[in-house]
Amino acid sequence: MASSAPVAHHKALSPSAAAVRVALVTASDSRTPDTNEGGRLLRRLIEESGFSVTSDDLLAEDPAALRDTVARLAGDADVVIVTGGTGIGPRDRTPDAVGALFDRRLPGFGELFRMLSFQEIGPAAMLSRADAGVVGTALVFLLPGSPAAVELAVRRLIAPELTHAVGQLRRVSTHHHHER
Repeated sequence: MASSAPVAHHKALSPSAAAVRVALVTASDSRTPDTNEGGRLLRRLIEESGFSVTSDDLLAEDPAALRDTVARLAGDADVVIVTGGTGIGPRDRTPDAVGALFDRRLPGFGELFRMLSFQEIGPAAMLSRADAGVVGTALVFLLPGSPAAVELAVRRLIAPELTHAVGQLRRVSTHHHHER
């Protein structure tokens, strides 16, 4: 198919998984390092996919602290993945706090995540506010905290496309730096 040639070309220019730096954040008022099942699974899946985990933080669901942490990590890493706080409960404020940082939103991530979730859990999938965007030159993903949601997002959406997406951002940022 001719239409897949540009994608194949872009993927060929992508960095290796080991060259992609990923910062992990769990946003939770109830989890501790011992009970952070979703966070542990996230780290394992990212490492098994060959990516480099540069940090792994567990934060309370405080919007200002979460926003500041993601902003700082986005300056150091290629990717920041936040798990937790994406539901509709009163303490679920991750998309509100972090979404404010997005230079560009990637609506397709949340749409695909909810579609795949719907296939597994039914209409409750619409209650997820999973989201993604670009902050500076970093991709930022906001995932629910449940291990099933983390596994779905990483295995089906994030891991298969991450080197390609990071390669796209690196080319854009390199291109713009040369123009200045």
